[in-house]
Amino acid sequence: MAEKQISLPAKLINGGVAGVVGVTCVFPIDLAKTRLQNQQNGSRLYTNMSDCLIKTIRSEGYFGMYRGAAVYLTLVTPEKAIKLAANDFFRHHLTTDGQKLTLLREMIAGCGAGTCQVIVTTPMELLKIQLQDAGRINARSKLIGQAAMRGGAAGGPLTVRTPTGLKLTRELLQSRGISGLYRGLGVTLLRDVPFSIIYFPLFAHLNSLGRTDVQGPAPFYVSFFSGCVAGCTAAVAVNPVDVVKTRVQSLSRGAEEDTYCVRSGVTRVLRPF
Repeated sequence: MAEKQISLPAKLINGGVAGVVGVTCVFPIDLAKTRLQNQQNGSRLYTNMSDCLIKTIRSEGYFGMYRGAAVYLTLVTPEKAIKLAANDFFRHHLTTDGQKLTLLREMIAGCGAGTCQVIVTTPMELLKIQLQDAGRINARSKLIGQAAMRGGAAGGPLTVRTPTGLKLTRELLQSRGISGLYRGLGVTLLRDVPFSIIYFPLFAHLNSLGRTDVQGPAPFYVSFFSGCVAGCTAAVAVNPVDVVKTRVQSLSRGAEEDTYCVRSGVTRVLRPF
């Protein structure tokens, strides 16, 4: 039997709700992941995820764990809608005579979905990563400033002003045009395409095992468990590429996304690394 198609408005609603719930529940973990991935030998501030979250709360407050969440909330609905709609579109057109898709065709559909979603994912991840990593750079910069003051260096206390999502977007567009928002496009494809190739077929097969009726949907707990297993498996598989992507899109790697520091009332650009 052909799979029942869900309307695009329903996908938009599902994607928006899933994005909001995801940001609320796991965004602090995502922030810790970004900061841990961006650490280099000789500049380590955090030893593990819990240490990162504790230090973030102490230095930036509770809402510091949600730095960059506004950008994610703005773009997550179209990103999820494109991803889900593209996967269903390719699955529908790869189905022949109502027969069940082969594993290869399911992987091709996932590949198509991963390729389509980077249109939104790349700028969303670029801005999110830079805003998330700004706190790590600020903490590192403050340590450098405090060490310099203890060593007798001239100047007053070091204060750090971090850019906002709108400011970063405006500066990138002014300096590099639309291509500035797509820095790391290639490595984003290398992460998202394999992720979707693994996730969608694995989820579909695990979810089908819990169906009590051939034509009916699986119970919620089965779909939830299937999504967890498929997501974890795909995330572990692409994690090395995700580390590379984070460092390519990091704030500290670009000349135009420096942090702004003020010492004794004089504004200067600080490049910690």
